[in-house]
Amino acid sequence: MAVLLALLTACVYGTADYMGGRATRRVPAVVVTFVGQIGGMAVLAVAALTSGVPVPPLHDWWWSAAAGLVGSTGLLAFYRAMSGGHMTVAAPIAAVLNASIPVVAGLLMGEHPGALALVGIPLALVSIALVSDVLGPGHHRAPRNVVVMAAIGGSMFGLILVFLHQTSDGSGVWPVLIMRFVSTPWMAILILRSRPSFEEVRANRATVFGSGILDSLANWFYVLAVRHGLLSVVSVIVTLYPASTMVLATTVDKERIHRSQGVGILLAAVALVLIAVA
Repeated sequence: MAVLLALLTACVYGTADYMGGRATRRVPAVVVTFVGQIGGMAVLAVAALTSGVPVPPLHDWWWSAAAGLVGSTGLLAFYRAMSGGHMTVAAPIAAVLNASIPVVAGLLMGEHPGALALVGIPLALVSIALVSDVLGPGHHRAPRNVVVMAAIGGSMFGLILVFLHQTSDGSGVWPVLIMRFVSTPWMAILILRSRPSFEEVRANRATVFGSGILDSLANWFYVLAVRHGLLSVVSVIVTLYPASTMVLATTVDKERIHRSQGVGILLAAVALVLIAVA
C-alpha cells in the first residue's frame, strides 16, 4: 500500500510542478503560488470538514505550520527556477535534495529498511542525479540562478516530508490543510510587498489553479503513504516525481532527453522494483 500511494504521490507532484512551471512563464511565481494554494486550500477544507476526523492536537499544528512555511518558500523558489524554461534541469535538481534530506532524517531517527531497500535507496538517488542531466549539456546551459533556486526549493521540499512525518496517524487530511493556513497568508505578505500583476491569471487559470490543487492533493497522498511505510523508503519513491514532469516537458514542450537522463530513468525503475520487493 505504501509503495502504491508513494507512486501516486510522485505522479501528482510531477504534474503539479509541470503545470506550475508552465503558469509562471506568463504569471509571476508568487501569484501562481498564492492563487494555486487558495484553490488547494478550498479542496482540502471540504475534505477535512466532511471526513469526520476531529481537529488534531497542538503537536500536529506546530509541525504542519512549519511544513507550510518551508513549503511555500520552497515552492516559490522552485517555480522561479522552472519559469526559466529549464524544467528538465530544475525539477530533478530539486528532487535530489528533496530525496536526500528525508532519507538521512529517517535513518537518524532509527529506521531500518530491508536489505533490498538499502540497495534501492542510493540507486534511486543516483538515478535522480542522472536524470538531472549533470553529465549532459543541458545542465551546463542552465543559468546559475536556476540551479540555486531549484536547490533551495528541493531543500525546502525535503523538510516538508520530514515535518509532515511527525504528525499523528489519526489526523487525517488536517496537517495538509493547516499547511495552507500558514503558507497562504505568507504568500499574501510577499504579494503586498512586491505588488505583482494578476492580469494573466484568468487566461492561465487552468494551470494556475491546477498546480495548487494537485500540489495539495500530492501532500495529502504523501501523508497517507508515510503512515503506511518508512520515511526513508516512501520519500525516495515520492521524489521520483521528475519522471512525470519530464514526460510532460518532452512531449508537450519538446524538451530533449540526453543519454544520461535515459540511463537515470532505467536506474529509477530498477530502484523502484528493489524498494517495492523489500
